[in-house]
Amino acid sequence: MADKQISLPAKLINGGVAGLIGVTCVFPIDLAKTRLQNQQNGSRLYTSMSDCLIKTIRSEGYFGMYRGAAVNLTLVTPEKAIKLAANDFFRFHLSKDGDLRLSTFIRFLSGCGAKLQVIVTTPMEMLKIQLQDAGRIAAQRKLMPQAVTPEGPVELKSPTAMQLTRQLLKEKGIAGLYKGLGATLLRDVPFSIIYFPLFANLNNLGKRGVDGPAPFYVSFISGCIAGSTAAVAVNPVDVIKTRLQSLTRGSQEDTYSGVTDCIRKILRKEGPAAFLKGAYCRALVIAPLFGIAQVVYFLGVGELILSYLPKRNN
Repeated sequence: MADKQISLPAKLINGGVAGLIGVTCVFPIDLAKTRLQNQQNGSRLYTSMSDCLIKTIRSEGYFGMYRGAAVNLTLVTPEKAIKLAANDFFRFHLSKDGDLRLSTFIRFLSGCGAKLQVIVTTPMEMLKIQLQDAGRIAAQRKLMPQAVTPEGPVELKSPTAMQLTRQLLKEKGIAGLYKGLGATLLRDVPFSIIYFPLFANLNNLGKRGVDGPAPFYVSFISGCIAGSTAAVAVNPVDVIKTRLQSLTRGSQEDTYSGVTDCIRKILRKEGPAAFLKGAYCRALVIAPLFGIAQVVYFLGVGELILSYLPKRNN
């Protein structure tokens, strides 16, 4: 489509609507990804994504697949809004005289700028991971009655997101909600550097003429391909981030003091293949998530919604 200026409120609505729709559709796969990435050798409960989802439904019911969804749905609107709006902002202001036919270098900078979203992403994923992994830990507890944390063995609890937030703020302050921030940046910056230029180039291939718009299905397919490619490329860092942000573990599972310690222990005890755990789940999550996001964004849903809102008289 021809690039054009979109108002900030419309950008925020576009990003929010896209995020809500996408997360609702793919959250069970994201839960399976978290549980597959967190399980370590000697404590494996799931053999695959389908095995994880089947066992989750059997032991926790259908809504067990949506543990942690409330946190995601609450914060996905500002997260997606920041991601898409910031990328568009940087692309427009870094281009010469508003020309949005950008060089690859400018798109790289745009993708990095979109990482302002980590302000929202890190606490959201921190809480989401605890809630998503609670069912796996509970299943392990049936075999071994204790769970361990970096502070030692404790009785397993299943706190709510609010309880977790209050506990972390009380014990560690605001820094407690930003555990794994470094790993999040190590994952998200390369993701954007890969995703945004790849999407833009794929989408341009489907444009009708030089300035004509790309059909919505081209934007969807481009978003899916670019999203899944970037997701698989950064999956090793996503495994590290997930492990670092998990506060409760099974009694025989390792704890980690940082990124380097996590890499070393995974390589020594699980081998390089462990860094690909959940990769296909992550691709299945990100592909439709970003496909839907780009379609909503480029269809201008935000502008449509704003057009139906009553105008304020001066």
